[in-house]
Amino acid sequence: MEDDVALNNGIVLSLKQENYDFTQSFTFKEAEKYLSETEFDLIILDVNLPDGNGFDLCKKIRQYSSTPIIFLTANDMEIDVVTGLELGADDYITKPFSLMILRARVSVLLRRTKRISSDDKIIIGHFVFDFDSMSFYKGNDKIELSKTEQKLLKVLIKNRGTVLTRSSLIDKIWTDDAEYVDENALSVTVKRLRDKLEDNPVKPQYIQTVYGIGYTWVVDKHG
Repeated sequence: MEDDVALNNGIVLSLKQENYDFTQSFTFKEAEKYLSETEFDLIILDVNLPDGNGFDLCKKIRQYSSTPIIFLTANDMEIDVVTGLELGADDYITKPFSLMILRARVSVLLRRTKRISSDDKIIIGHFVFDFDSMSFYKGNDKIELSKTEQKLLKVLIKNRGTVLTRSSLIDKIWTDDAEYVDENALSVTVKRLRDKLEDNPVKPQYIQTVYGIGYTWVVDKHG
C-alpha cells in the first residue's frame, strides 16, 4: 500500500519480474477493503497515507493475522523504525531504496513464511487446528470436519477479527464453482461448523454473523 502512484506502479513492475501477483491500494480505506476480501502472502505498507497512518493499519492487521509486513517509507527516524517493528512489521525499508534489495527482502520473507506454513497448525485458546494432518480438536475432543468445513474454518481463522463478506467466502471456498453455488450452501456450512465448534451454536462465541455483510471469527483474549 503506497499512495505515490508512480512509485506504487514502479514497485509492481519490478516485483512482477519474480512472477508475483499484486493488489494495489493507495489509501487506508482501500487497503482495509482488500484485506477484508483477500488473504495475502505479504503486505507492503507506507506510513504516511492521505486518509490514515500505516502504523495504525499494521497494528490492526496484527490483531488477527501473522502475514509478513514490510514498511516501505520515507519516515527514516529511528523512532519510526522502532515503532514499525514493535507493532509487528517484519522489515522496515526507508526511501530512497534499491529495487534489487526490496526484491531480495520480499523473497526472503516469502520463503520463511512458506516454511512456517508447511506446518499448518493453529492454536486458539482450547482449539487446535492442524490443517496439514486434518486433525481438529476442541480441548481433548477430536472434531470431524468435511473438506468444505475445513476450507471455511481456515479462511475465518486466517482472517480472524476481519468481517468477510458472503460473496468473498463463497469465492474462497468453492473457487471455480463459486458462480454456481447457492448462497444457502454457505449458510448451511456455517451452521454445521458452529454446531461442531461452539458451546452454544444459537449464541456463537467465535463465528459471528455480521448482518447484511457476512461472518467473522471474533478475536478475544485467547486469539
